[in-house]
Amino acid sequence: MLSVDLPFCERLGRGKVRDIFALGGDLLLVATDRISAFDVVMAEGIPGKGRILTETSRFWFERLRDVCSNHLLSTDVDAWDDVPGDYKQLLRGRAMRCWRCEPLPVEWVVRGYLTGSGWHDYQQHGAVSGVALPAGLLHASELEPPILTPSTKAESGHDEAIPFERTIELVGREVAERARTAALALYRRGREYARERGIVIADTKFEFGLCDGELVLIDECLTPDSSRFWPAAEVRPGGRPTSFDKQVLRDWLTASGWNKTPPPPTLPDDVIARTAATYAEIQRRLGA
Repeated sequence: MLSVDLPFCERLGRGKVRDIFALGGDLLLVATDRISAFDVVMAEGIPGKGRILTETSRFWFERLRDVCSNHLLSTDVDAWDDVPGDYKQLLRGRAMRCWRCEPLPVEWVVRGYLTGSGWHDYQQHGAVSGVALPAGLLHASELEPPILTPSTKAESGHDEAIPFERTIELVGREVAERARTAALALYRRGREYARERGIVIADTKFEFGLCDGELVLIDECLTPDSSRFWPAAEVRPGGRPTSFDKQVLRDWLTASGWNKTPPPPTLPDDVIARTAATYAEIQRRLGA
């Protein structure tokens, strides 16, 4: 499913993956099977992806609620009297009914291992988004303690890494420090659980909003779209662990010579199938 139209709801927006509606006084987030890479949405979808994202987010929202409040109210579509029966099958497993919050204009990226853009940044500057790191680290070196490297939330184009001082300018010192503390605590708790399942969470991003002045975790939580998962047995400094996320897609796109600007190339069937299998595998391993 690449898009959804709900005539009984007011459409509020369309993200890279989720369509956003108003349902009564609540927010309805519907996860499609769209997939993005390098901040560009592909023309093809990944079968079953939206349901995996919804189920995985629900699992973490419920498990981590004691660490930080979150916006999830319910995923039980059949209990929602204001959703017509004809649409319940369409939404079942894909929809989250949530509080309406004021989203913060920042993505709170937590890195526990050196990889991805952080690895490239470190090779050039000895730091990641301005956070200085010890010399001599290798790819997949563990960062202890984990570091926060916030970024902007671009409506279109690429998100940009920003120093923490810039987040203070954007949201105020008190909120920025509360969000930093919450993001690091959420990552640590998620990391502990994942390690028990033989999975390393190399990095992830969180989004927060304000609801009546309370800091609330919003959007999604520790999914293959927002996180980089590795098999723990493969993780060592200098190594290149298998990624249980969209890395299959990123690798193919990089090898294709695509310049990372729209339009993206057509995805081969085998890349779609391998990406779908990867999403399903991390959900299985996490028990989400």
